[in-house]
Amino acid sequence: MTSTAEPADGAAPRKTPVTIARIAERAGVSVPTVSKVINGRADVAAETRRRVEAVIQEFRYQRPEKAAPARLLELVFHELESAWAVEIIKGVEEVAREAGLAVVLSELQGRHSPRRDWVEALLSRRPTGVISVFSGLRPAQRAQLHSRGIAFVVVDPSGEPGHDTPSIGATNWSGGLSATRHLIELGHARIAVISGPEQVLCSRARLDGYRAAMDAAGLSVDASLIRHGDFHVEAGFEQARLLLQRPDRPTAIFAGSDLQALGVYDAARLAGLRIPEDLSVVGFDDLPVARWIGPPLTTVRQPLVEMAAAAGRLVLALAKGEKPEQTRIELATSLIIRQSTGPAGR
Repeated sequence: MTSTAEPADGAAPRKTPVTIARIAERAGVSVPTVSKVINGRADVAAETRRRVEAVIQEFRYQRPEKAAPARLLELVFHELESAWAVEIIKGVEEVAREAGLAVVLSELQGRHSPRRDWVEALLSRRPTGVISVFSGLRPAQRAQLHSRGIAFVVVDPSGEPGHDTPSIGATNWSGGLSATRHLIELGHARIAVISGPEQVLCSRARLDGYRAAMDAAGLSVDASLIRHGDFHVEAGFEQARLLLQRPDRPTAIFAGSDLQALGVYDAARLAGLRIPEDLSVVGFDDLPVARWIGPPLTTVRQPLVEMAAAAGRLVLALAKGEKPEQTRIELATSLIIRQSTGPAGR
């Protein structure tokens, strides 16, 4: 295996091909050991692997395209137990089916970046591309994929993606703005929000949209009405329960996900409140369940299937060596008005 990349330490450019023999010599290991690391074999000591990977990055080594990658798309979730994940899978499966690829699902068990053993298993499979959902890779892990020629795209990144990381997202700020503006237009002034995790990019954007709508309407934001959950039903229930126990309870709640909105419904029921007569509720995502709960949920539609399909098309283009005009794409959200919102004080 050879590469014509130069060292990354600012030294004078070299034209000498980078072979695995040169990497082995620099790292002080054998050629078979370097080959094992490049191919994601697990039978290499952690310190040895770290030393070899450091040399691979130093020389900006890239694996020559001799063998075709496996006909696989790797789809990685930080967690899978969600109707939200099902919508993403639909979009990726659609693109993969058209391209004649299979989809491999991985779950990071709640972590937002994978462990070393996951990366090693991925390198051994050598898929055509990787789509990471609501999670990301550390810089060293991205370098590992790049050196093996494995394309990588993030869907709904949890943090600010690097400029070299292609990503697909939605207009979360606009979604938060439209949800809150809708409630304000109905006469609500005391509007609570149950956002997602504070450190997550989309949560912050939706919350910023809420604040912008309140500010534009000349309404003060009561910090005690801003709560954070984890996008799941239980968090929506618990935070709404606390909000609805207040003597000055809100007349409307903007939930940062449809699942959290379901928790709000349950908390309202236990408090003896009717939706929307006593409490208006807006969600975010427009999952299929939003149409079937009673009353049907007003929500911000996040085009999850389309986002996933766009990620699939982008990662396949990158895998072919194409350079798309855009590698940071945001798809539009839209407010879907149903029966869970109504005028304040009815």
